[in-house]
Amino acid sequence: MLKLLYDSDRDFRLPFWLRKQGHETCTLKMASLCRISTSRIVAALPRILQLPGTSVRTNTTEAKPEKTKYGPLKDEDRIFTNLYGRHDWGIKGAMGRGDWYKTKEIMDKGHDWILKEITTSGLRGRGGAGFPTGMKWGFMNRPSDGRPKYLVVNADEGEPGTCKDREIMRHDPHKLVEGCLIAGRAMRAQAAYIYIRGEFYNEASNLNVAIKEAYKAGFLGKNACGSGYDFDVFVHRGAGAYICGEETSLIESLEGKAGKPRLKPPFPADVGVFGCPTTVANVETVAVAPVICRRSGDWFASFGRERNRGTKLFNISGHVNNPTTVEEEMSIPLREIIERHAGGVIGGWDNLLAVIPGGSSTPLIPKSVCEDVMMDFDALVQAQTSLGTAAIIVMNKDADVVRCISRLIEFYKHESCGQCTPCREGTGWMMKIMTRFESGNAKPEEIDMLYELSKQIEGHTICALGDGAAWPVQGLIRHFRPELERRMSDFAKKQQAATA
Repeated sequence: MLKLLYDSDRDFRLPFWLRKQGHETCTLKMASLCRISTSRIVAALPRILQLPGTSVRTNTTEAKPEKTKYGPLKDEDRIFTNLYGRHDWGIKGAMGRGDWYKTKEIMDKGHDWILKEITTSGLRGRGGAGFPTGMKWGFMNRPSDGRPKYLVVNADEGEPGTCKDREIMRHDPHKLVEGCLIAGRAMRAQAAYIYIRGEFYNEASNLNVAIKEAYKAGFLGKNACGSGYDFDVFVHRGAGAYICGEETSLIESLEGKAGKPRLKPPFPADVGVFGCPTTVANVETVAVAPVICRRSGDWFASFGRERNRGTKLFNISGHVNNPTTVEEEMSIPLREIIERHAGGVIGGWDNLLAVIPGGSSTPLIPKSVCEDVMMDFDALVQAQTSLGTAAIIVMNKDADVVRCISRLIEFYKHESCGQCTPCREGTGWMMKIMTRFESGNAKPEEIDMLYELSKQIEGHTICALGDGAAWPVQGLIRHFRPELERRMSDFAKKQQAATA
């Protein structure tokens, strides 16, 4: 019997083509969601699924020569055409940019066709996990047991350094609303709930206006777009808890409970919001679905490397001349995206110290790694970090890298829900140790102790917040141990001089 791994953001069952070969549908019990990264699981799928008498399907119908250069993206290939709010974000402006174009035809083609295009596109989740979207949405596409099905859009964007979803909701809300309809049709959902971060007041306001416009135009509600399909969209505002960005915490909060992660199983695809089958998807993942259906999955798959297809929104902040959010091709080199779109590092590339490539929870990488690393899932895993939310945080040599990581640990300690002991206690201990590391008031052997502490947190919690707290520390120790040791040595010398 085939054993596969199941992850929180992703409910895995054997695909239909494999079941036809007589293999039993199975789900893998989550031995430890955090010990084996989703990207490693996805990388292993072609090898795992190569069973006797079967063949592995790829995202494209026939093999094409791989490109060797990625980016820059041409303007005509951009999905988010109002990212900077230069045009009308209302329904008239959105339709002028191609939104809601032939949506009825897409709906009439049915859920199987939509899933096929999404699968062909090679789209992977844009919220950080990177699980194949077509596969994930397909988990909901099974015979109904009488319970309604729901799509929940995770718009609780609280990761430090990340603001891509905010730009979509503020300046291109109709892309998300139409995406909810298309995604809901693909998974036979009756309604979508957009759970938006509580601090995003203007974004929530724009979304509500866009939804009202869509209802008025007949695009939502009864007989949506004249397709005979009924679909509703609701906006629910959060209350400022970072932990609610985790899918089961979000579901708990949506139900009116305290936002704390659920134990799995049962998984959301079986028992989600209000006890019904639910898929939780990221804003960007949902928003690109209509364009993929209009321009074809093969078009989307023409960007990026194998298993890293499509375009992606990148946030670039920190020590750059022009902080920005930009849509670019997947697999574009990190150095190119910083220099082309953010005006380069303040003080020049040689003044670069380190980069956090995927939001605050991903391990930093030093300048030597940044020289030629590509911005996609696989390349960054090989560099011992992660694409995450693609929020690039740049630190030049003026930055106190130890203080930066210490501040992140302080954030994770504050945002821990306290349900799991390793996270609740471990983040507090890490914060205290990192505070001493800032001044150098520690011993060199404590570096290994801190690393071991982070390993006791990683993989031992219900959700991935524990991992997110541990990884920044691990990245610091991996690449900047000499800086920690130098601080300790300088502090010891000062103490000796003071007592002499």
